[in-house]
Amino acid sequence: MKKVAVIMGSDSDLPVVRKATDILKQFGVPFEVRVLSAHRTPLEASEFARSARDNGFGVIICAAGMAAHLAGAFAANCSLPVIGIPVKSKYLDGVDALLSTVQMPTGMPVATVAIDGAANAALLSVQILALSDDELCAKYDEYRQKATQTVLEKDRAIQSEFAN
Repeated sequence: MKKVAVIMGSDSDLPVVRKATDILKQFGVPFEVRVLSAHRTPLEASEFARSARDNGFGVIICAAGMAAHLAGAFAANCSLPVIGIPVKSKYLDGVDALLSTVQMPTGMPVATVAIDGAANAALLSVQILALSDDELCAKYDEYRQKATQTVLEKDRAIQSEFAN
């Protein structure tokens, strides 16, 4: 199975990123976590991105706040799917990161999840890897079925509480 690279621009992004690593662990998807900055370690980030496919990665998740150039920098340096997680900041509540991550130029696609949406970034990674892995696809289908059952159970409880 291909690995997922989980890259954060700063270690302050770790509380958000943990939501992605928890999901990847739940599905048994191998991953590596790194701190690489588009601005402070551009050579190291570029080298990681250029060698990611050869190093067994199938998807790259990039979490960054504020200017949030990390996902775009990775997309510019590799042909793997890149998923951006805009991270909420104390100044603009993550809207700056969202706009930076979602506004990629033609030819440099970055899938973008919600602000602090690390769980969905991991789930999207699982879906991408499941395209060529039937066992992982079955795990994802089971996950979705459990989510459906959870909502239906909550619906029954609410209906029971408010029954006339």
